[in-house]
Amino acid sequence: MEPTLESISDYDTLKGEKKKIVWTVIIVGLLIGVGYTIAAKVYNAKDETIPVKEKFETAPFGAHTMPVK
Repeated sequence: MEPTLESISDYDTLKGEKKKIVWTVIIVGLLIGVGYTIAAKVYNAKDETIPVKEKFETAPFGAHTMPVK
């Protein structure tokens, strides 16, 4: 006998423990994203960047690229 969709425990909606796990994964992912964004804003060292004033006519990595205008 083949299984039907109705015999699967979370066919219609997530319930119980599976629903808690899904929400936990979503919240942890959002918290990691917020933490990374805050760290990127706080530790962005713009004064340590090296400015480059020369412009390239073509990309320096091959002849198969289009010229930069």
